[in-house]
Amino acid sequence: MNPAPGATAVRLRILAILVMMSFIAYVLRTNLSFAAPEMMADLDLTEIQWGWVMAAFTAGYTIFQFPGGVLGDRIGPRRMLAAIAVMWAILTAATSLVPGRDGFSVALIVGMLMLVRFLVGATHAPTFPVVNTSVVRWFPPGSWALPLGLSSTGLTLGGAAGAIAVPLMVAQYGWRPTFLIIAPLGLVVAVLWWRYARDDPRQHPGVNEAEAEYIEADRGDVQAEIDAEAELGGGGQPAWLKVLKNRDVLLLTLSYSSMNFVFYIVFSWFFYYLVEVRGFSATDAGLIASAQWIAGAVGATLGGWLCDRMCRKLGLRWGCRWPVIIGMGGSAVLILVGAWHPSPTIAVSALVLLFFFNQLNEGPYWASSVAIGGKQAGAAGGVMNTGANAMGVVNALLVPWLGVTFGWTVAIASAAVFALVGLGFMLLVRSDRAIA
Repeated sequence: MNPAPGATAVRLRILAILVMMSFIAYVLRTNLSFAAPEMMADLDLTEIQWGWVMAAFTAGYTIFQFPGGVLGDRIGPRRMLAAIAVMWAILTAATSLVPGRDGFSVALIVGMLMLVRFLVGATHAPTFPVVNTSVVRWFPPGSWALPLGLSSTGLTLGGAAGAIAVPLMVAQYGWRPTFLIIAPLGLVVAVLWWRYARDDPRQHPGVNEAEAEYIEADRGDVQAEIDAEAELGGGGQPAWLKVLKNRDVLLLTLSYSSMNFVFYIVFSWFFYYLVEVRGFSATDAGLIASAQWIAGAVGATLGGWLCDRMCRKLGLRWGCRWPVIIGMGGSAVLILVGAWHPSPTIAVSALVLLFFFNQLNEGPYWASSVAIGGKQAGAAGGVMNTGANAMGVVNALLVPWLGVTFGWTVAIASAAVFALVGLGFMLLVRSDRAIA
């Protein structure tokens, strides 16, 4: 169904702000990684000490996925996203205030950095679960995957922009002023979201009846579930407990976590693999990594569009499955080519293209969590993303062990196994069966 003639397009402006928020979130989330060499040298920290700082973010991010999603469902996306964006700005600025080595112990410096990064992870954790809730409220069923895919496009472009801008600013101004300069980005998007967004399209003064009817079209029981104010689901169980016990949420989490193992191969190890294993210079490796992020942005957008199109033709069950079948199957093949092909050029080209297929999955997975979660879409997305980021810990421990024990060919190729396992789990997911 297309919008009626004369329908307003407030939902598209809401989506634009959500994409901007995803972009800024990744700039402010990854800044520490891009400033790492200068910070480690300035604070006289070892790689092991820095590893603890980086792990603190992952811990906060993983722990607060589900609680953040539940809280977002309770208080609404408008208040939740505005509040956490303000916290991004405060904590980014607070990072610049960590004391230096003059008169302060290493233990104190590392401890303060770990505390700040844990809080950064905790305040970033609810972002995408709550974006879930916003999309399900502002777009009709069958049109969720593209908006969710575009939010993933925003984060990949934010990662690419941060990789270019932050090192340049650090070289020009130093790491402390750089954090103070970029911190207000969080305040900008918080104010913009608070002033323009509403939790219910009918509460927005710019939405006319034609757009409201388009958003609500074909919802049926889904609309009732989204708009219901009851705290309890059927059988007297709290709604969040029903999410945790739901078969399809758990299968979706296992599938998405497997997909995320492939993501962390790219995120954590690709640059190292290019330089140390395939013999590229650091400059060339940076350009290749940038190309990979751009390929991921294209894949995330296309995957969302493809999922929505297939959902309208085939229904939610197979409409959400087919893009993942394509994305995971393509990922498995390209991983094996990238790991085993003797030509560095062909191998690296395959691994760049791999990220396109990996991000093809993002919109379908998040659309599935929305469809299954209903009113509890934020909680369902929180469970899914908790598993996905816990897989980052598995990746951080397993991949280097495989590299040392069996060689980096096996370490990289291991991601193909996870891609196929994730595909298998997705074939068991019923995206057409909501929790309530």
